[in-house]
Amino acid sequence: MLSNVFLLGGSLAKKIDHTHRSLYSTTNCKGRHFSLVYKIGFLLIISNSYTGKTLTLTAMSSSNSTAGVPKWEYRARFLLCFLGLVLSIYALHVELSRERNPEYRAMCDLGDSVSCSKVFTSRWGRGFGLVQIFTSKDSVLNQPNSVLGIIFYTLQLGLGQLVSSRAAFFLVMSSWVSVAGSLYLAAILAFVLGDFCMVCVSTYIVNFALLYTNLKRRTGLEGQVKIEKNE
Repeated sequence: MLSNVFLLGGSLAKKIDHTHRSLYSTTNCKGRHFSLVYKIGFLLIISNSYTGKTLTLTAMSSSNSTAGVPKWEYRARFLLCFLGLVLSIYALHVELSRERNPEYRAMCDLGDSVSCSKVFTSRWGRGFGLVQIFTSKDSVLNQPNSVLGIIFYTLQLGLGQLVSSRAAFFLVMSSWVSVAGSLYLAAILAFVLGDFCMVCVSTYIVNFALLYTNLKRRTGLEGQVKIEKNE
């Protein structure tokens, strides 16, 4: 039904374009430009009057559009992933600096029991302290947790631009893994190392916030699918 409306609008737009072509014939480029804009605007007006909704060009041209995803989510995702990347890069910088110079003191080192460099250079600062069980300490698989964080936040930011059920599923599942890792490392921080790491705790907060954002994305897409099925 909606396609018939667009066909009708297209035929009418051609007639209007033929009638008004002389108004924009001073230059061929300008004439084509205004003619195209006129057609698009006319089609949008017709489709809007038929559906009672505002249609955007991206929504009409691509099934992977941002329709159904609120703007606040994109902004929140960008902010959270940006913060996560900054924290991860800083953590990697502190760890590498401490390995080169044992006397290095980071800004987040406020005392014996409040030291992020102590945490980053510990066994649990690489591969969650679990990879060493299966490989050697210097194995390529035993990467710093900060490197894993950089990969995670980059994927969250990239996949967050895709509006699909599959992308939403992966976003949620990876967030659950990051939250599980955050809880595990928080327990290590409190009960094993007896230390308070401001950078670590900040990443935990970012991970929980990303989980909430991803759950909202999946719930919104599932609700949109149900509405479309009912229609």
